[in-house]
Formats: sequence, C-alpha cells, structure tokens
Amino acid sequence: MAKKTQQKKIKTIGVLTGGGDCPGLNAVVRAVTKTAINRYNLTVIGIYDGFLGLIEKRMKILSYNDTSNILTQGGTILGTSNKANPTKFPVTLDGKTCLRDVRDNCIRNAEEMGIDAIVAIGGDGTMCGAADLAKKGMIFMGVPKTIDNDLPGTEVTFGFNTAVVTATDALDKIHSTASSHHRVMIVEVMGRYAGWIALHAGVASGSDVILIPEIPYNLNSICEFVINRSRHGKRFSIITVAEGAREKGGKMVVSKTIKNSPDPIRLGGIANKLAYEIEKETKLECRSVVLGHIQRGGTPSAFDRTLATSFGNFAIEQLMAGKKNRLVVRRHGELATVALSEIAGKIRTVPADHQLVDAARAVGTIFGE
Repeated sequence: MAKKTQQKKIKTIGVLTGGGDCPGLNAVVRAVTKTAINRYNLTVIGIYDGFLGLIEKRMKILSYNDTSNILTQGGTILGTSNKANPTKFPVTLDGKTCLRDVRDNCIRNAEEMGIDAIVAIGGDGTMCGAADLAKKGMIFMGVPKTIDNDLPGTEVTFGFNTAVVTATDALDKIHSTASSHHRVMIVEVMGRYAGWIALHAGVASGSDVILIPEIPYNLNSICEFVINRSRHGKRFSIITVAEGAREKGGKMVVSKTIKNSPDPIRLGGIANKLAYEIEKETKLECRSVVLGHIQRGGTPSAFDRTLATSFGNFAIEQLMAGKKNRLVVRRHGELATVALSEIAGKIRTVPADHQLVDAARAVGTIFGE
C-alpha cells in the first residue's frame, strides 16, 4: 500500500543546494538528477540559490545533459544562499523590513511547479529549513554538506575531505617560510563551532600546536611551549587554530554580525589576536595567515566525489522507497538515514577524548591547555 501511494506521489523532484558552498555539491546534483532520470524516469527541477529560489519561484527543469561534465567542478551550478530562512525571511513593507514566515509561499511555488519532494543538500541551517517546511507537509530528503563536518548523525560530510586537503597543503607550504625566517606561524582555518578541520589538517601537517573550540586554550601554556622549542633548537613553530577557538574564560572572536541571516555570527580573527599576544609575551616573531574561503573552493577530492555520488544516489533510492523527511548519513562505512527532526539545530563537535586528539598528543602536539 505504501509503495502504491509513493509511486503515485513521486513523479517530480526538486533539488537545491543551501548554505555555504563546498567542493562536491555538483557531484550530488549530478547523482540525484541522473539517478532520478535513468532509474525512475522522474522530472527533476533545479531550485536556484537554495531556499531563496523556492521562496521567489526561481527554478528550471534539469535535463540529463545539464548535469553532465560537472562531477569535477567546484561550487554549484544551482547557486546557493545562507541568508534565506523560510520561517524568518526579511520582507520590506512601507519602508520597514520585518521578518515573515514565508513557508506557505514555498509550498505554493513547489505545488505550482509540480514538485512532490525535494532533495536538500546542505548543512545544519539547510536541514533546519527543511525540517520546518516538513512540518507544513512538504517532503524532503537531506544530503549532508559542510566542510565543517559538524552535522550530527553522520561520521562524515562531503566537502570536509577536500577542505582538509586544501588546509594541509597550505600548512605544508607555511613550514618552509616559517623555517627560513624562524617564526611562529599561526594559521587560521574554518570550522565554526567545531574543530574537525583544524584537528585533521593540524595532525596531517605535523603542526606543533592545534587549537580547537572544544578545548579552550591557556595563552601562557602556548607561550611556554614555543619558547621551549626555541631554546632546544626548534627555531620555528606552526600553530593551527580553528576560527572558533577561544581562551579559557574568554569568548570566540567575532569578525562581524550579519542581520537577518539564519546564522548571523561570523567568526574570524583569532589568528591575528594570537600572533599579537604570543609575540608580545615571548618576543618571538609571529605571523598570522587566515585561509578563509579558499577552503571552500576548487576541485573536490576523489573521496568527496565518490561520497557525494553515493549520497545523491541513496537520497533518490530512499525517496522512491517511501522514506521522507530524513537525512542521508554514513555510519561505520554504511549508508543509512536519520530523521531531520533528530538533527535539526544540533552540532557535532570533537569529543575531548577523540582518538585523533590522543594520537596528536602522543607525538608531541599540544592543544594549549
């Protein structure tokens, strides 16, 4: 009975990419579209710029050829937005901007386009938006995207591996200039409130100090450590710091706040702060490097291409099997799904006793405690 109902409903699917861009988005769009067309003869509608396209009814039918030759491309052919929240969308009336719930607009636009279900590719903000629309009766299947690797329920998100490779490559290059000038180099990586990128890139590059949000640091401990390295002939030090790292008893460094954004806080600047403080205390020459959005760009790694393809294919298979309002995840190397309601609004952080944290400490890396 469920199969009959499902087959009657799912004739047209929408696909959108929301939140910050990352390598592998096009690989998912390709897998979703080609699986839907090849295996189930579905109509696929691309929704532009995440939920903004759903709100403003900016969509187009995607053909098989539209998604050919995009597997290796970074970014997303659909565009994306991290400012469009269907429950709190800025609307200007009589010269004043107020936040409105426009979910009914989204539902009406989807119905007018004949969309029966939507594959939402994104991070926690996108999944929150999907969960909110699901409460109004829309059908979603989420695909976990974020370089931050901070979505709960899955052991990995696509885009993370490429970001780590990019950050590690930059850190490797920093070694030579740090060595030449005998400097302390502080490299700031992304990650928001989770330290996964800093942890993995820091370990992979052999960083001397790794600072992550989950383990607040002590400035004196860091200064003593780099001074001791200098006294023992180690004439340079590399510090990898997550943008959300903070001193014990202190706050995260905020670069700016964006009004009317679902996630208004933009972290950034911790590397500059540390460079100033460490140089002042140790008299060692310090330089800061902020990798920023370079971590989001470029060709996805082979790992992310295969993971994204698997996720996109599995999302369609699950929809056609009658599943709805769930997130595709990978657990113990196997694909599965979890309810959107279980993960919406939650963040997966690095456990203090994580094996890689222990391994880093064992080889002499400190976390600034």
